[in-house]
Amino acid sequence: MPLPVIDNRAARRLFLDRHLLLRPAGGPGRGADLDGVLHGLGFVQVDSVNTLARAHDLILWSRRGQYRPRALDQLVARSRTAFEHWTHDAAVIPMSFYPMWRLKFTRDEAHMRARWPQWRRDGWADEVDTVLRHVADNGPTSSRDVGEGEPKGSSGWWDWHPSKTALEFLWRSGRLAICHREGFRKVYDLSERVIPEDPFAARSQTAEIVDWAMWEALSRLGFGTSGELAAFFEIVTRDEAKAWCAGALASGRIVEAEVAMADDTRRRCVTTQATLDGLAALPEPSARVRLLSPFDPLLRDRARAERLFGFHYRIEIFVPEAKRRYGYYVFPVLQGDRLIGRMDVKREGPVLKVQAFWPETGIRMGKARSAGLLAELERILPLAGCDDLAFAEGWMRG
Repeated sequence: MPLPVIDNRAARRLFLDRHLLLRPAGGPGRGADLDGVLHGLGFVQVDSVNTLARAHDLILWSRRGQYRPRALDQLVARSRTAFEHWTHDAAVIPMSFYPMWRLKFTRDEAHMRARWPQWRRDGWADEVDTVLRHVADNGPTSSRDVGEGEPKGSSGWWDWHPSKTALEFLWRSGRLAICHREGFRKVYDLSERVIPEDPFAARSQTAEIVDWAMWEALSRLGFGTSGELAAFFEIVTRDEAKAWCAGALASGRIVEAEVAMADDTRRRCVTTQATLDGLAALPEPSARVRLLSPFDPLLRDRARAERLFGFHYRIEIFVPEAKRRYGYYVFPVLQGDRLIGRMDVKREGPVLKVQAFWPETGIRMGKARSAGLLAELERILPLAGCDDLAFAEGWMRG
């Protein structure tokens, strides 16, 4: 029997819907509402680049226009309904997921012990113990509070001094947790002093965690290969993901389907029957133009975004300026269910300066679309801390 087919239009809309970008969404963007957005996405990647707004703030603002950065700080540092740790990168994660992260703590520690060059140096284990004792004795600790006078390293770990690297190891392995940030600097404390009692005490078996991680990933992607599901939280190994999919297919929990890509090829994925049954009910997307973070969950997997939307995107921060095709930090632009271009925009004091906008091939910038782009730039001014817009000469490249 042939597999069901999800056409590309339906696949894009399903993917956008699962990423909270298809339907109009109101809400204050703080407290319980923000907890709901974070839970719906699964996590929000944290990044330090701040040419317009930090990645996590722009991701959340794209879903809740009233969101402001202090609301996320409230979840992590005060109400403790979210915590910071690692998925494929540093992220803010719902606190209810914390028990599942214990498997990641264990696996990350094994990886760091095997791969980090510090573990091949005499005295490194003592350094880690010394830093842990310092936190236990003194409470909240940042990299400024440890390792005074230590030489910086040269092992490629951002030239961190040994004690800063020890803090990172203790955080990644679960002994420490981030209690708050000062500016963008992480402040750590013992995990048992940061994580609420119930999630800290909870324990699950590996098989339960694998099942949870795969099912939660599928619910947030709508469809995917075993590798894409494993990569969502980066808790599950690729072999575990393959075995889970085989078992879930055999039991009927999931089904296979062919998903049409932007180039008309098809990709075999797993999904659920309920998802297939709900495709026809997906609403039409709004005509709103949206400026997205380069780290938006929609684009986190660059290859998948290119296959699904036909949108080739790379961050050029580490590309020499003369070799950049677009710019240092260029923002993807979404309208409806299409990625329509990319924009180079940054703060210059109180002014948001638009350097360039490159529409995708086949996208016409008529009056309505141009007005939508301008309206989005005006909407984002409060998040960027700006009060005016400026445009470089020749900024419209299409």
